Order: sequence, then structure tokens, then C-alpha cells
Amino acid sequence: MKTSSQDPNRRLIWEIAIILIIKVAILMLIKHIWFDAPTIPKDFNNQVAERIAGDLPNNQETR
Repeated sequence: MKTSSQDPNRRLIWEIAIILIIKVAILMLIKHIWFDAPTIPKDFNNQVAERIAGDLPNNQETR
């Protein structure tokens, strides 16, 4: 009787393990294709310096 109750459990564990392996493989593939290197916009340092230093645009209201 014990062996018949273990068969569905083993099958369920096997199916969950296979699904998890497939998901991890797909996530690694997506990461490798689209997120292989960080993107840095052009003039990034100038934009940061302008944001920190000041020079508010004319359309912003100040109090």
C-alpha cells in the first residue's frame, strides 16, 4: 500500500523539478540575450552634473 501512495508523489516531484529546470533555463536565456551589458545614455555625466548643479528650466515654478 505504501508504494502506491509514493508513485503519485514521485511523479509530482519529478514534474515540478522538470518545470523548474525549464523555467531557469528560459530565464538564463532571456538574461543572456537582452541583459548582457548595462546601457549608459549619451552625455550621462553632463545630465547628472546639470541635475545636481542647478540650472532649473524656465517652465518650473519656484517659491
